[in-house]
Amino acid sequence: MANSNNPQIEPLSRTQILVFMGITAIVLLAIAKIWQRLGAIQLLPIQFSTQALLWSLGLTLGITIASSIIYRLWPAYRRSADVYLELVVKPLMWTDLIWLGLLPGLSEELLFRGVMLPALGLNLTAVLLSSLLFGVLHLSGNSQWPYVVWAAVIGFALGYCALITGNLVVPVVAHIITNLISSFLWKINHRQQEATSNFDE
Repeated sequence: MANSNNPQIEPLSRTQILVFMGITAIVLLAIAKIWQRLGAIQLLPIQFSTQALLWSLGLTLGITIASSIIYRLWPAYRRSADVYLELVVKPLMWTDLIWLGLLPGLSEELLFRGVMLPALGLNLTAVLLSSLLFGVLHLSGNSQWPYVVWAAVIGFALGYCALITGNLVVPVVAHIITNLISSFLWKINHRQQEATSNFDE
C-alpha cells in the first residue's frame, strides 16, 4: 500500500531501510574510492582539532535553525520533508538513528566533499556542482523537489565550509550530527502527534 501523502512511494520495513542505507553507503564509498584512484585525486585532508569541532558544531547549529525556519515557513518543503522522513525514519528504532547519522554522513561526505570537490577544482564552481548532485541524490519521487532544493542548499553549506577550512572533518561531523538531530526531533514530534491523536479518540 502506498504512502497516503505520496502515492508513488511504497512504505518500507525497518530491515529494508537499514539494508538500503548500508548498500547505498557501500556504493557511494566504492564510487569515491574508484574515482579517487582513477583520477589520482588527493582526498580533502582529514584533520581532527578543536577548531574543526567548533566549525562543525556551528555549521550544525546553523543548518538546524535554518531547517526549522524553512519547515515552518514553506508548506511545500514541510510536506516534502514529512514524506521523506516518514519513509526513512518512521520504521526505524531509536538506536537505528545512529546508523542514519553515520552511514550517510561518512559515505556522502567522502564522495561529495572529499573526492568530488578536489576533482572538480576545489573552488566555488565545484561547490555548486557537487551541491546540485547532492540534492539530486535525495530525490525520492516527483513531488519531492522541495526536499531536493533544501538538500542542495545544505550541500552548498557543507561544501563551502569544507572549501574554506580545507578539512573534511568539518562537513562529516556536521552531517552526522545534523542527521541525528533532525531524525530524533522528527521521531519525538511524530510520537507526540500519535499520542495526541490516540488520546482524542
